[in-house]
Amino acid sequence: MRLIDERSSAFRAVVAAAPGLDAPVLTCPGWTLFDLVKHLGGGDRFWAAIVGAGPADAPPAEAVAARAALDVPQEREALLAWLDASTQLLLGALRAAGPENGCWTWWPASQSPQTAGGTARHRVQETAVHTYDAQLAQGAPQPLPVELALDGVEEFLFTVCATPSAWPHKPTAFDFHAAEGRSWRLTVDGDGARITRIPAPTAATGEDSDAAGASVHGTASELVLFLYDRIQADSLHVDGDAGLLDLLRVWEPEEK
Repeated sequence: MRLIDERSSAFRAVVAAAPGLDAPVLTCPGWTLFDLVKHLGGGDRFWAAIVGAGPADAPPAEAVAARAALDVPQEREALLAWLDASTQLLLGALRAAGPENGCWTWWPASQSPQTAGGTARHRVQETAVHTYDAQLAQGAPQPLPVELALDGVEEFLFTVCATPSAWPHKPTAFDFHAAEGRSWRLTVDGDGARITRIPAPTAATGEDSDAAGASVHGTASELVLFLYDRIQADSLHVDGDAGLLDLLRVWEPEEK
């Protein structure tokens, strides 16, 4: 929860310093900075209602309707106050529920839990990436904080990539190596996609002897931004078949 609050504060600081709310957000085509604020605050309120509802097979109908009919202030100071209040609603719901309490999520078949804690972990990353989006819109993007980014690589892989749906191509593996010393392997085959932590390569050993089809090397921040499609593979170092990354990016599992 601390990281959600920190990233939301950083996001609001960017918006407060921006020349205007109509700046285009290049990493969210068609959106302005105003749209990004509305999206982030609406998401905080939506997930606050979901966490507060507890275990369920679907998000609360009233939360879905409220998100669709979201009406937010147009003036900057009031908009930022609304965003702060939205984040506080989410943090309050998370505190009241506790990390182990179940709730609906869109990732039932992943390796991430359907709990308030799993929701908090994902919202940290969404807020962090959108903070980067807002910074980029002002021409001053900053790397994601290391602590947050290291968890972000794993959270993305566990939540977004893990699936029981069969990989429609030849079985392979993707390794992701963070310069800060952590590594993960995404294995894809007829049984789906699953993630494991693996030892980081060293100067003495080089790549793992059981070589992956493609290995991606970068800082943890770069890996997160690549996974969220904010930067391209040519911004990182890729060993093996880089074309496999294109197959991974366009793959849409039938079941998540």
